[in-house]
Amino acid sequence: MTSANSVPAVKLGDELSVSGIGFGAMALTPVYGEVDDTESLATLHFCVDLGVTFIDTANVYGGGANEKLIAKLLADRRDEVTLATKFGIVGNPADRATGKLNQLNARGDAAYVRQSIDESLHRLQTDVVDLYYMHRRDHDVPIEETVGAMAELVTAGKVRHLGLSEVTADELRAAVAVHPIAAVQSEWSIWSRDVEQNVVPAAAELGVGFVPYSPLGRGFLTGTIRSADDLSSTDFRRNMPRYAEGALDANLAVVEVVKSIADQQGATAAQVALAWLRYRADALGVASVPIPGTRRAERVEENLGSLSVNLTPAQLDTLDAAAGSVTGHRFADLSWVSAGRE
Repeated sequence: MTSANSVPAVKLGDELSVSGIGFGAMALTPVYGEVDDTESLATLHFCVDLGVTFIDTANVYGGGANEKLIAKLLADRRDEVTLATKFGIVGNPADRATGKLNQLNARGDAAYVRQSIDESLHRLQTDVVDLYYMHRRDHDVPIEETVGAMAELVTAGKVRHLGLSEVTADELRAAVAVHPIAAVQSEWSIWSRDVEQNVVPAAAELGVGFVPYSPLGRGFLTGTIRSADDLSSTDFRRNMPRYAEGALDANLAVVEVVKSIADQQGATAAQVALAWLRYRADALGVASVPIPGTRRAERVEENLGSLSVNLTPAQLDTLDAAAGSVTGHRFADLSWVSAGRE
């Protein structure tokens, strides 16, 4: 077992230091199928035991149930955890894949910012959040107003650092002018590279860290999903463009490349996908910590092992080329993410 002391720390923006790999807790809500809270809590404890102490949740995950689950971890281990949560999405996040969400499903007004943090702190049973994200941009509210309200939470001692999710480069610049931003969280992986065009370079320029969510392509890059039959009937990936019948077949070729590199490395496909992201962030000059999620404790250890995978220049070139053949957009409604607004 990897010891906590062997997990390197990464400094994101605004002097926020976190474990070199984080944990995305959305996987512990039933968006990818049914979950068991006892198993989920055991997985969270295993994360912290290993030194994966950067735990990411949101007020909307499970309608608040995810934060309540995290509270059970924090009850005895708050000082060991770097806690991130989010506000801003109104509605069911599973609807994102179907294109039902639009700008009316995000709120960023100051009153809602203040309301949301108090509700999250209550569910989490803690006095302060280490990193507080605006989950999605409310187009009816200037981002300066939203970030200004978030900055007031720092002054009040309820929040230590601020983050933004799925913002454009211009939105990030506007936010940084109001208050230091520790991290931008957006989807980034071998098969989701749109953020490399504008957002990642802006973050690198501004000294803002980057937190890739779904760094394993929502599980697809692990090689465990071969057809829609591998997904449960309640799995919201069934409605995502890249999992559609025609696109799925084409994207399996990308996975085969990842698996071939994994065989060369004596590693798993997940480890290679995470290692590629580490190299890519270094190449673009941005401090980056991915937050893969899983329901199973053994996957946490596997993901952590990616930090020991050293890819060759030729392998990186092969993976980059494969990434260029990805078929389908990452969401049906791209206006919901930065790629649709740049």
